[in-house]
Amino acid sequence: MNHDFDAESGAPLRAEALRLAAAPSGRPLTVAQLNAMARQFIERNLPLLWVAGEISNFTRAGSGHCYFSLKDERAQVRCVLFRNRAQLLEWTPANGMQVEVRAAPSLYEPRGEFQLTVDFMRRAGLGALFEKFARLKDRLEGEGLFAQARKRPIPRHPRRVGIVTSPRAAALRDVLITLRRRMPGLPVIVYPTLVQGDGAGQQIVAALRTAGARAECDVLILCRGGGSIEDLWSFNEEAVARAILACPIPLVSGVGHETDFTIADFVADARAPTPTGAAALVCPDRVELMPAVRTLASRIRRCARHAIEQRVQQADFMARRLVHPGRRVEDQLRHLLHLRKRLDVAMQRVGQRLAMPLARAAHRLQAAAPDCERLEAEQRRQRQRMQRAMRVALDRGEARLAGLAAHLQHLDPRQVLERGYSIVTRADGSIVRAAQALRPGDSVGLEFAHGSAQAQVQEVKP
Repeated sequence: MNHDFDAESGAPLRAEALRLAAAPSGRPLTVAQLNAMARQFIERNLPLLWVAGEISNFTRAGSGHCYFSLKDERAQVRCVLFRNRAQLLEWTPANGMQVEVRAAPSLYEPRGEFQLTVDFMRRAGLGALFEKFARLKDRLEGEGLFAQARKRPIPRHPRRVGIVTSPRAAALRDVLITLRRRMPGLPVIVYPTLVQGDGAGQQIVAALRTAGARAECDVLILCRGGGSIEDLWSFNEEAVARAILACPIPLVSGVGHETDFTIADFVADARAPTPTGAAALVCPDRVELMPAVRTLASRIRRCARHAIEQRVQQADFMARRLVHPGRRVEDQLRHLLHLRKRLDVAMQRVGQRLAMPLARAAHRLQAAAPDCERLEAEQRRQRQRMQRAMRVALDRGEARLAGLAAHLQHLDPRQVLERGYSIVTRADGSIVRAAQALRPGDSVGLEFAHGSAQAQVQEVKP
């Protein structure tokens, strides 16, 4: 990135220079003062920015700091990349590389050299690749291609392993050596394809489809060695990701080094940090399996020996049972006689055991039998007492009833009427108790001991 200042934008620079020159009361500035003021001015007015160019004169000091020049067709500028930032790079800078650096402009005061203090450096064009990688990763992840729920388990003991890679790749040699060391007799099928350059993605897709159509392997390894993001870009193509998803065989991705991540790693059923790790993931170690195999063989021998012993015992038992039929009949008769004797003894014992409770129950029943003569005499005595009590109660009731009747007859108002009195009532039937309640001309009723009459009041005397 180049910055050209015109006359108008350069005016503040000249004004600042004149102010600095006039500051020490006409005395000349030292070179150190001038460089310090220039460094402060540059750092204060130029922000952190990206600059693109070609690396030249690259050197790495013993302290780990990197010094180089960044140039284009018309100019160059000195750059410094300090050790703590250089350690973060996953690649090694070299002369002739086209790079983009994020740097802060400054001035190296001891020599008065303008330089860039690099904060981050990437290869030219990698920014667009990283953005393309991130966009594709987000889109495929949103579609569910990376979901753990859809990933298939890797077979623990595959009968045949397929490898999708270049026949000339060093990764193939590493995978074959690892498989031969871990399981020498395991068959391996290689599906050749380009793993870098133009058309590599289409060939990888074709190889995956071929492996899936043949269905001759239990697990597939997709691998290649490490490299830059451009070298591994064929494994970031969407067509390769969808071919991995459509492959019917479980697939392990072993692309690049442990720090390298591709879209194929996220879509695959399992990811290994390296091709060698992928081989170790799909193939069990023969050395580790041997103790388990020996243990299982020992268990099989013990089980077989035990089964044989059981069969021998069964054969002996059957041989003992294989006798003459007449002898078997005699043995059965003797056995039946023995059982009959045992049955007779058992029945006697059972009869004795059952007779004892019956005798005890009969004795208790006899002792509990009622005395009928005594009960009949008691019943007669109770009947006589009941008759006497009933007569006494009836006599008492009759006497009480007669007293109540006499008392009731004494209180009967009709007895008063028999002595010549009468009852006076109004027309509504209410009894007249005082003369003030009547008026001359009122009709009243008169009730006597024998009959009644109607009368009219002629005079009232209170």
